[in-house]
Parts: sequence; C-alpha cells; structure tokens
Amino acid sequence: MPGQTPPEAMSETEAQAELAELAKAIAAADAAYYQEDAPHLSDAEYDALRLRNAELEAAFPNLKRTDSPSEQVGAAPSGTFAKARHAEPMLSLDNAFSDEDVADFLGRVRRFLGLEEGTPVPTTAEPKIDGLSLSLTYEDGKLVRAATRGNGQEGEDVTANARTIDDIPVELSGSGWPARIDIRGEVFMSKAEFAALNAREAEAGNKLYANPRNAAAGSLRQKDSEITRSRALNFFAYAWAAASEPFSETQFEAVADFTGWGFVINPGFTRHETLEGLLSAYREIETARATLDYDIDGVVYKVDRLDWQARLGMQSRFPRWAIAHKFPADRASTRLEKIDIQVGRTGTLTPVARLTPVTVGGVVVSNATLHNEDEIARLDVREGDRVEIQRAGDVIPQVLGVIDPDREGRPPPFEFPKTCPVCDSDAVREVDDKGEADVRRRCTGGLICAAQRLERLKHFVSRKGLDIEGLGAKQIELFLSLGVISGPQDIFRLKDAIDAAGQPPLEEWEGFGETSAANLFASIDARREVPFGRFLNALGIRHVGEVSSRAYARNFIDWAPFWESVQRAADEGEEGEAWQALTGIDGLGAAAAGALTDFVREAHNRDMLAALLAEVTVLPEEAAASDSPVSGKTVVFTGTLEQMTRDEAKARASALGAKVSGSVSSKTDILVAGPGAGSKLKKAQELGIQTLSEAEWLALIGDPQT
Repeated sequence: MPGQTPPEAMSETEAQAELAELAKAIAAADAAYYQEDAPHLSDAEYDALRLRNAELEAAFPNLKRTDSPSEQVGAAPSGTFAKARHAEPMLSLDNAFSDEDVADFLGRVRRFLGLEEGTPVPTTAEPKIDGLSLSLTYEDGKLVRAATRGNGQEGEDVTANARTIDDIPVELSGSGWPARIDIRGEVFMSKAEFAALNAREAEAGNKLYANPRNAAAGSLRQKDSEITRSRALNFFAYAWAAASEPFSETQFEAVADFTGWGFVINPGFTRHETLEGLLSAYREIETARATLDYDIDGVVYKVDRLDWQARLGMQSRFPRWAIAHKFPADRASTRLEKIDIQVGRTGTLTPVARLTPVTVGGVVVSNATLHNEDEIARLDVREGDRVEIQRAGDVIPQVLGVIDPDREGRPPPFEFPKTCPVCDSDAVREVDDKGEADVRRRCTGGLICAAQRLERLKHFVSRKGLDIEGLGAKQIELFLSLGVISGPQDIFRLKDAIDAAGQPPLEEWEGFGETSAANLFASIDARREVPFGRFLNALGIRHVGEVSSRAYARNFIDWAPFWESVQRAADEGEEGEAWQALTGIDGLGAAAAGALTDFVREAHNRDMLAALLAEVTVLPEEAAASDSPVSGKTVVFTGTLEQMTRDEAKARASALGAKVSGSVSSKTDILVAGPGAGSKLKKAQELGIQTLSEAEWLALIGDPQT
C-alpha cells in the first residue's frame, strides 16, 4: 500500500524508493487485473497507488521513472492469445473524486477551448461499468476482430469468443455506419449470472471467482469459445475509434446510433448542459447502484461535441475531454496520538498526524496529513482528539474533523513552531506580491539546515540530478556524518576531502575496497561535464525542477548568459530586462525567477556554485531535433487567436520544436499577432522581427485548418 508521509516531508531517497515500489506494485496489479483476471487489490486501493505515484511525481519531477505508471495503460498481452494492435490507442480515464473535481474538469475544458466562464459545455454522463474493455472492428458492417485493451496500444485477439456474446452483433443492422469502425465498450457479467457461475464452480470443486469483473474477464479469455458461450456475458457499447468517415457531430447522437446498428447501450446514458445536471445524474446513478444487476464504480462524463473533443485531444494516458467521477471511499475514526513536524528538501515544515492504527477501505492507516498550520487551526485538531479520517482522492489519508471537541481535559490548541525543529533557524511564511502569506512555513536555513543539506545532496547525485553511479543516499549520509562533504563541490574533490577530514583512503573503508573506490572516483569524474538542464535541476532550487530547468536550458542554450541574467535580475529587480528574460519563457514565471534570484543573493550559495563550477563544466543544451520550419525558433503569440486558443497554439508550436516565449526581445524570431495586438506587436516591428497573422502561422506549420 502507498506510503503516508506527505511528499513535502520526504527526502529524495525516500521518494525514489517509494516510486520504485509503486511502479512494481502497479505493474503487478495491472498484470493480475488485465492478464490473469485475478486482481488482488480493490479499485480504491489501486486508485490510491496511482494517485500516490502521481503525487510523488508532481513533488519530485526529477525522479520520474522511465517505466512510470503514469505513462502506462493496462498491461502487455499475456501471450495466451494472438496480439492485436489497436488502430487508435485505448486510453484510460482520469479520475474525479469530488464535485469540485468535476467543476475543475469543466473549467479546464473551457480554458483550453477559450470559452468564457459560464459557457455551457454539453456533456454526457453514463455509469462506469466494472468490466473488461473490448474493441470491436467492423469492416463493411461485418465483425472482423475483437481485441482487449492490453497495454492500450496492443491487446489480445479474442474474436472467436466475442462472437458468442449475444449483445455483440456479428453483422451490423440498419444503415449509416462507416465502412470501417472500431466500436468500443465493456464486457460484463450480471450479478445473477455471477452467483450462478460460482455455484456451478463450487459444485464442480473449482476455484471461485472473486467478483463479477473477474468472472467476465476470465470467461472472455477462455481458450475454448464454447465455455465463453456458456457464461452469458453482456456488452454495453459506449465509444468508437478509427471510423473511416464521420457519422455524427456529438457523442450523444453517435452512441444513440449504436442501437440502430444492433448494439445495447446503457439506459443510464444521458446528456446535460450544466454542472448541476451532471452532479444530479451522478447522485441518481449512485442511489440506483445497489439495485443494478451489474457492478459500477462511478460515472463517466464526456464532452458531447465531437469537434471540441478533437481540439481537446489526448494526454499520455487520458483524453482531456472525459473523466470518471468515482464513488467515495470509506471513512473511519481513530485517536490522534501526536502531531509531528517534518522538514522537507525545500525547507517546508509539514505537520503529520500520528494515529492509533485503524483499517480504512482495507488498508491499515497510522499517519494522516494535516497539510499546514492553517488546516490545523481550521480543524482545531489537538493531540489526544478522536478524529474522522478518509481515504478518497488523497492517497495520504486526511483528517476530516474532530469527533470529541468537548471532552474533558482537552489540551490547548496546537502551536505551530516558528523555528525549524532541525536547525533552529527561523521558519517563516513568505508573502507574495498581493501581500498574502503562503500557507506553508519554511525553514530559512538552506544548506546550513541538516535536513535540507542532506536531501539536497541526495538530489544532486540522484538519477535525475547528475546521476553519479555508485554514489547514493547511503554514501552521502556516510560522508556527511564523517564531515567529509558539506556541499556538492566536495564530491568532485572527494579524495582531498577525505584526507582533510582525517580519514584513511576510501579503499580502506569498510564496504569499499580498492575496486569499488576506484569505480566511484571514475563515476564522479565521468560527470565533470554535464548538460545545462541536468546541472540546473541538480542544484535543487525551489520552484526550479526538471521541467523548468529544461525550459531555461532550451531558451538560453549556454549556462554563462543564463546565470548572468539571473545575477543581473537579482541586482536590477523586477523592472529590469534580465527579469523579463527569465519570466518571458512560456510556462515559467515569477515563482521560478524569484527562487533563482533568492538563491543567488545568498553568499553561501554563490560560494558553493563558484567552487562547483571550478570542478564541473556545464555543456550547452542540445536543440530538439525536428524538421519543422519553426524548430529551434523563439515564437511569441499576442492578440486574440480566432482558430485556436492560446494554449492550443503554444502546445502545437512546442511540439514542432519551437521555443515559446511570453515576451518580445531581440531573441524573438517570430511574432504571431491576432486582432487586438498591442505593445508586443509594436516592439516586434521596431526590432524588425518577422510578424505573421494567425492564418500565415498555420500555413507556415502546415496546419490542416488552413
């Protein structure tokens, strides 16, 4: 089960270890679910693993694994059946766990499409069937292939078995269907048939199925199709892909067409214009859940207009135009024994509730996040209180409230520390430009704080840092404890540092030896040349993670002009040209630039960096390879775009290898100006920068909209 320590209170080593465990656990769960039809986790437990993985990747983007579950859908085909490659990927769905999540989903859709707040977004709602996803390929109205989801790209060919299911037409009825189309839906088993099947299996002395979903999957994947025929499986059609020609303009009308072609659709499939309508449908389906003869675990919402679906497109695992609103998880009550304060790599002080262990949704919980001092004050939670906790959208259980606030002998309100519990430095809440205090309190000690120094050094040598082989958390902790290193620069003069600390040569240390010591020194020397983006990310500067570091590297290319801009921005302030250069990069802003200038203003940081650069050469960033006409060019969009939103335009330009900036400078190559363009257009004209209309831009990149 996932860890319960808040990410901001975790070390890089702890996060890296847990991400490895999560990748292994999710892969095993996917194999059990998709290949073996014998899941060992509940849906809530599986969702918890994936959400915890996403949470840790968001907090530690530099630790994202090459086999990250966030990039995977399902599991590879088992090998029992022939492989079947999907014409279009069978993606999973992102999850919503609250009404607010659904509202956020509609808000994201509006923002991406450039719609005004409150503009209706017609959306369909339907029960989320807990079954087995299946893709049916029809050519000239005849079923030619049935394939399971598999890993989303490639599934298993179960055509012979699918032909035995009464709800799956071998030949389409009616008219209007495309010459070629993949109909997608869910194979499931009714609760009545499940009970009857298990009764038969028990009588025969066979192993029983755990639930209807397992039974449906196991039945569809039988080697003998006659066994599948005997299992009375059902199929609801709800989507399509790879249609040879358009046949509808909306999701609702398209699915309604399926009934005329011989398919069964879910009777709970409805269409709504408002958030309130969707939530009302959710409540109705949730209320009816117990009366249904099949299992459901939530409600699926899909943007109705197909042209909007096309514009919204896909992410790595999910379509942007759909989301699954899951039913709530369990709650429980227990005693809050203690409130601990943990210090993370960036100095954040995070309160953690230590609980009397209690089982919630099949998982034993002993810790829960309290988020920050404002949340503690809002809940008025105190040590010794009996509290209600929940495991829902948050993988880390959260405290919902106090059950016994009027008990006798209750201690006074918890006082959040104003100093760091590790180094005793001041712990402050930063104030933003609007005068509002950050909800997080941070230690100001930086590298002089043992908690931060240790974690920053671990991050520096980690896989997404400098990736120094043989130098991991254990070695860093050892060198620190013996006073051998105090900063990253000491790693590159390790032999001298060991001697200066009065220690014997490394090859004489327990656990090393001549070969391992030589290998470690060789690994360190191999990292004396490091790419710009990797080097910046390795420094562990707050708000400047892997994505931000790559963005700075792609735009500045060389380290020297970048760091000169940082130093100038620190001296000149936010009105200077250097600050504008740092904040004008698309996706970056004042938070990252402010963190960089705060970093360079600290004398101990400047000294550390100078010493480090004396040991390391920062290599220029290589431009992304692309044969597009805008690859490597810096592009700025201004004014009102009429054929796409600003987000769409930026995403498309980045995908073509362009560097998207938010401000015009002498480094700008192209300005795309729509109606209402103002100061940016004027400045571009003054600088002689190529200026294009939206239509000219689309023609340049070969966009089909032109």
